[in-house]
Amino acid sequence: MSRHISKPAVAALAAAAALLTACSSTSSSSSATNTAAADTSSSAATSASSSAASMSDSSSASTGASSGGASDGTVPDAVKAAGGTSIVPGPYAAGIEAQYGPVCKGSDLGIPKIDFSKDKIGWAQSEKEANPFRIASTKSQVDEAKKRGITLLTTNAQSDAGKENSDIKGMIDQGAKAIIFSPINSTGLGDAIAYAKSKHVAMIPVDRNITGVAGCQQVGPQLGSDFVLQGKRAADAMIAATGGNAKLAILLGATGVNVTDDRTKGFLDELKAKNASGITVVAQQTADFTREKGQSVMESLLQAHPEINAVYAENDEMALGALVALQDANKAGVKNTHIVSIDGTKGAVQAIIDGNIDAVIESNPAYGPAAEDALKAYVNGDGYPAVTITVDAGYLNVDQAKAGIANGSAY
Repeated sequence: MSRHISKPAVAALAAAAALLTACSSTSSSSSATNTAAADTSSSAATSASSSAASMSDSSSASTGASSGGASDGTVPDAVKAAGGTSIVPGPYAAGIEAQYGPVCKGSDLGIPKIDFSKDKIGWAQSEKEANPFRIASTKSQVDEAKKRGITLLTTNAQSDAGKENSDIKGMIDQGAKAIIFSPINSTGLGDAIAYAKSKHVAMIPVDRNITGVAGCQQVGPQLGSDFVLQGKRAADAMIAATGGNAKLAILLGATGVNVTDDRTKGFLDELKAKNASGITVVAQQTADFTREKGQSVMESLLQAHPEINAVYAENDEMALGALVALQDANKAGVKNTHIVSIDGTKGAVQAIIDGNIDAVIESNPAYGPAAEDALKAYVNGDGYPAVTITVDAGYLNVDQAKAGIANGSAY
């Protein structure tokens, strides 16, 4: 992708880092990216474009879904699992849905301050960069490091938890003072986390959370979307598309990942909350967040359940794979089979325009600016909240899809 990935919702998180600081007191061989630019102490927040802002507002208003949390004075279960225990009071800066304490300080784990003009930082990607979400998330990290003059080591685990453990440990051995990483799963990186802790290296998870941890005691600040809310919004979009009556197949994401669990829970809970008993889930099967498995699983499900006329795909890649299977079966097009998915990639958003997908709920991949700001506050400042939830937009109709393609918010 040639354009700079800096979406309004996440770019604005740079402003939040400053606010919170004030309020709280290489594949297997890593490649280094060196730049001569001076270290910028914090990134300036960019103004949200009116089209993206209106898209986010309209999608939130139209679904009416809420996963609880800061809006109703409770800490969601998904946040508790990631170590969040208390609400950081708002109002929040643009781009932030909610934040939860405790406030993490690197010094509490013996992590020294970092000289961002000299010290190395690691970026560990979890999956191959054939998926547009992964392309965009890595580009965001690399671009932000270049902007700030940071030496960045990069690795890609290629969907292998063992490799991600060794990748992270390898970057630490190469001198990385902090690791920003997208976990391949929520519980399988204990080896790398323990190694980083023993070496007093900061660990900043983005996108997927590390779960089953006490806040700030194993990893530093975690940044991600509200995946339960994404599932709820997808359910509302499915109800709207089907009129509340459908024979539904769910393409589940990878097992052992909080994203899959949360998107499934949010979707099913919302169907129940909205009394959408006319939507019958006839099949659920894992397709591992990949296009290839989305197609093969959908082919099998159509053979076993020819009555299927709606699909909830827990990411766009699976949705696009399922669409191929539906085309082969002459069941493509929203007049034949309704599809709702999550991510916000160009292919899926274009499919709304083409009449093949009903709605796409965004999951924003551009955590580069937010992660660097959180890291700086964590190691060099007054700390940063244990869990930050970012705002996601959505594409619920053709007009919003056309706007997303035109303004570049669809990645």
